[in-house]
Amino acid sequence: MKRFRVAVDIGGTFVDAISFDRESGAVRLEKASTTPSQPSLCVMEALTKLQIDLGDCDVFVHGTTLGINAILERKGAVTGIITNDGFRDIFEIGRADVPPSHMYDFGYQRPPALVQRRHRVGTLCRIDAKGSVVTELDRPALQSAAKQLVDAGVQAIAICFLHSYKNPKHETEAATFVRDNFPGVAVSASCEITKEYREYERTSTTVLDASIRPIFYRYIDQLESSLLERRFGGSFLVMRSSGGAMTASLAKESPIFTVLSGPAGGIIGATTIAHLLGKKRLLSLDYGGTSLDACVIEDGEPLVIHEATLEHFPVLIPIFDIRCIGAGGGSIAWVQEGLLQVGPKSAGAVPGPIAYGKGGTEPTTTDAALILGFLDPDTFLKGALRLDVEASRAGMETRVAKKLGNGIIEASAGVFDVLVARTVGAIREITVERGKDPREFSILAFGGAGPMIAPLLAREMGISEMIVPQAPAAFSAWGMLMSDLVTDFSQTDIRLLTSDNFDALEEVFIDLNAKGQESLTMQSVPAGSQELHRSLECRYLGQEHTLEIPLEPGDAMDDVRHRFDDLHQTRYGHSTSDAVQIVTLRVRAVGRMQKPAPPKLPPASSPVSSAQSGVRQAFCFGRRRMLEFNVYRRSRVAPGHEISGPAIIDEGTSTTVIHSDQRIAVDEYGNLIIHTEGH
Repeated sequence: MKRFRVAVDIGGTFVDAISFDRESGAVRLEKASTTPSQPSLCVMEALTKLQIDLGDCDVFVHGTTLGINAILERKGAVTGIITNDGFRDIFEIGRADVPPSHMYDFGYQRPPALVQRRHRVGTLCRIDAKGSVVTELDRPALQSAAKQLVDAGVQAIAICFLHSYKNPKHETEAATFVRDNFPGVAVSASCEITKEYREYERTSTTVLDASIRPIFYRYIDQLESSLLERRFGGSFLVMRSSGGAMTASLAKESPIFTVLSGPAGGIIGATTIAHLLGKKRLLSLDYGGTSLDACVIEDGEPLVIHEATLEHFPVLIPIFDIRCIGAGGGSIAWVQEGLLQVGPKSAGAVPGPIAYGKGGTEPTTTDAALILGFLDPDTFLKGALRLDVEASRAGMETRVAKKLGNGIIEASAGVFDVLVARTVGAIREITVERGKDPREFSILAFGGAGPMIAPLLAREMGISEMIVPQAPAAFSAWGMLMSDLVTDFSQTDIRLLTSDNFDALEEVFIDLNAKGQESLTMQSVPAGSQELHRSLECRYLGQEHTLEIPLEPGDAMDDVRHRFDDLHQTRYGHSTSDAVQIVTLRVRAVGRMQKPAPPKLPPASSPVSSAQSGVRQAFCFGRRRMLEFNVYRRSRVAPGHEISGPAIIDEGTSTTVIHSDQRIAVDEYGNLIIHTEGH
């Protein structure tokens, strides 16, 4: 067995690389600056800093923001659509609705179409809602449509026909024809991504997959070549947006499933911590350089949803229910009409915060933290990057303080106040608005900025316990090491929940199970490590939205009915005697992988004062003024140590800040457990 397992997570500002040594149990973390123009270079730079032999590594797990960035910035490939004749405008018409965030904006204008009308072509064919062929596929018309798009400069083609979720015959034929006759064009067919109803959502999912496919394919190819040059011969895995991983070759064929692969690693890690510490209710908060990702974990499991929205476009893919806002260490502070704003715009890796001295001119959260004394300019990133305090102060004064009529310290504290307020809003969406009391949860804070900001959030929301794991800056990468191989399969099959219909579902599930087993076997998962989990999406007859009901071996129709009524009562506060309708069948295929077990650490052998490295002035939000903070080195803090605020725990890549009304206890795994007085 080879010695190392490695994971790399690309963020908007930094790349985090983490290695696990099977022989010693040691975990090593390294960071490198993100290079947006050539992302494979920063991945290899981070791996080089780990100083390990990749030839002695059996698993490399990767999370990347490449796909989501291409979608958000509209930098994907030029994409065309082939659909049924007369239906080429489905993607542009959509649901003809206004986003909730603009419901009162009478001047709202929809964003420009992602696929121009001249790049949308219909071809003669038709399958009805029962899956029966009404009109056969017109091959000459298909050839003409494909040639028209290729001649127009299209680089990728999305193929989506009506009712292909019931019968993929025409889509499969069309995709094969285009791939054979136009090999230089990337092709995505909806039936290869999702077999669920709703033509607009299915078309949107296919278009986004097609638009990022050439970019993602080139990137993974480049990274594979670079890894081979370094003698890596193990399994190259890519994280899925719903947790779990898949082989790189499979990811190249379905890149849409990777769009939120970076945040997914953090959720997997948080789930591991929840099980390890016995926390039934956990709020995971991932503060990076550009964004905050928040997720609820209940009974040890995060919620997976099967429809999400990416930059106004719906996607029918399994994905963790994450709330993301543009708030992080690189978020820019600015003043609009006398009001302080923070984010969503970020300084990113280039030019970065003013303090980096790389050309940044706009103050960020990092600059505010430096001014308030939370960061040490000499030890930031383990001393690899010295921060310029005076430049940060000058930028904050010019861009923010003078416009608000405040001092520099007051303006910098205001940056954190606004950031916390925005975060509270995101957390309320996934707790209070769903009938959950956030005060009943513990917070798990990670990411480079998480341990610095989350204690303020705990104070604001009355949350009594907060947890900072080991190596929080690379926690998402660590979570990737804890992942299994996962593939999801679904089939829309609308019918009433009756005894006869429930029994008839077995035939559909047998087909989905076979696909799940085939996928895991293709990814070299031994039969003894394969698991198949079934579920049904149901609703009361006449409803639009569904609830997912897990199925257990031996379940009867009444078991599903009771489970659905109970979940509806819990989620919405009521249940009825109305008929229940089955909408979609789902199978999650899981290939269990060997994972590193978090080790218990030896108890402290010396007093906590031995971990103290100094004292410095910093801003205490408990008393709203500058105070003396004791500064500790995280590497010297051990189980059994207790620290009272105000205090700073510095570990080079991340900084934990507690205030005068907070205290820390170190548990047996080295996690920092933070409590706030009065909560």
